[in-house]
Amino acid sequence: MHPWHDVELGAEAPSILTAVIEVPMGSNVKYELDKKSGMIKVDRTLFSAVYYPANYGFFPRTYCDDKDPLDVLVLGKEALVPLCLVRVKPIGMMKMIDQGQLDDKVIAVQYDDQEFCHYDSIDELPPHILLQVQRFFEDYKILEKKAVKVEGFLSKEDALRVIKESIEAYEVKCGGLSQH
Repeated sequence: MHPWHDVELGAEAPSILTAVIEVPMGSNVKYELDKKSGMIKVDRTLFSAVYYPANYGFFPRTYCDDKDPLDVLVLGKEALVPLCLVRVKPIGMMKMIDQGQLDDKVIAVQYDDQEFCHYDSIDELPPHILLQVQRFFEDYKILEKKAVKVEGFLSKEDALRVIKESIEAYEVKCGGLSQH
């Protein structure tokens, strides 16, 4: 089973959908999906003294301009293990440019986490959470001499639109693709 191509988004997508975790909250190791095997591989240990402020992963059966599935930052109380599936509720998104290329991140809450599931909009989050997320992404590649610019945070409606577009793009680029 390939986590990008064989995992269902869920019947309630895009309002509530399945995410695949790559990097646990608190990690300073960048794991990522090996597109060929479907396994998680170590991309690198972060060069800076920073750690992921939330669980980080992707939405299966989505496709973006960077030729990867759509990224998601999952806010929740606990760190989740790589390759686990988690139900999430999108509440907004972060507009980001990574080395000159658009690399937006959906901001979602873990649907089954009672401390976070009540958030319905990115505007409801404590401002410090968004500041931590922004600083992490602006700082984590500085020592690699790679430019990342966070252009701001967008609404839940923007996130849902981008999710729908990435699902449609997947159908065009990868429709029917499966390892089995």
